[in-house]
Amino acid sequence: MAQQRVFLIHAVTVAIDPINDAFKRLWPQARPFNLLDDSLSSDLEAAGALTPRLSNRMLDLARYAESTGADAVLFTCSAFGEAIDGCREHLSIPVMRPSEAMVAEALQLGSRVAVLATFEPAIAALRDEFQAMAKAMGRSVDIQPHTCAEAMVALRAGDVAAHDRLIAAMAAEVRDADVLCFAQFSMTSAAEAARAASSLPVLTTPDSAVLKLRQMLTADPDPESGTW
Repeated sequence: MAQQRVFLIHAVTVAIDPINDAFKRLWPQARPFNLLDDSLSSDLEAAGALTPRLSNRMLDLARYAESTGADAVLFTCSAFGEAIDGCREHLSIPVMRPSEAMVAEALQLGSRVAVLATFEPAIAALRDEFQAMAKAMGRSVDIQPHTCAEAMVALRAGDVAAHDRLIAAMAAEVRDADVLCFAQFSMTSAAEAARAASSLPVLTTPDSAVLKLRQMLTADPDPESGTW
C-alpha cells in the first residue's frame, strides 16, 4: 500500500514538532508534510477576528496541498475553525480541524471540560467546536477556559521547561471539571507535567488527531489499545 500523504498546515512554528512527533510514534507509515505561514496568527491577533481575507488565505494553502496529491489535510491551529470548515466545502479530500478528534474523546469522559490555552483566540474556536458536537449528540457541555499567555512567550523564546511549568501550574488550579483539554498542538510538551499536577485526564490534540487520521485513511486500529 502506498504511503498516505498528509499535509499539515501551520500558523505557528511551535506546532510543527508536536504533530510530527505524534506521527512518528503513532503512524510512522504515513508521510506528513508541513506548510507554514506564521503571519496568519499575528494577522489574526491584529484583526481581532477571522476575516474573509484570512479565510481565503487558509483555502489557498489547502488547495495547494490537494494539488500536490495530498490524501488529507490537517490544520494545526484551533483559532481558524470557520475557515477550516470553508476549506472542506471546496476540497475533495478529508480536511480536519486540529481538535475535532480530541473533542469527541473529551465528551466521552464528561460534560465539564476545562480548556487550557496559551493563545487566547484558540479558546473561542474550541468552545464553538465543543458546543456544536455536544448539540449534535443531544447533550450540553460546560466549557471552563484557562489561558496562560506567558507560557507561549516562554516557548517562543525557546524555554520549554518554563512553558511546561506554567501550563502545569494552570492545570493544578482547575476545579470541578471532568477532563482537561489542551487547545493547541504547541502545548503538548507539557502533557506529562500537567498530568502530574492534576488528578484529571489530560487530552492533547496531536495524538487524537493522528489516530483519527489513521482510522480514516487506512481503517487500522489504535496500535496500543486495538480499538477506537
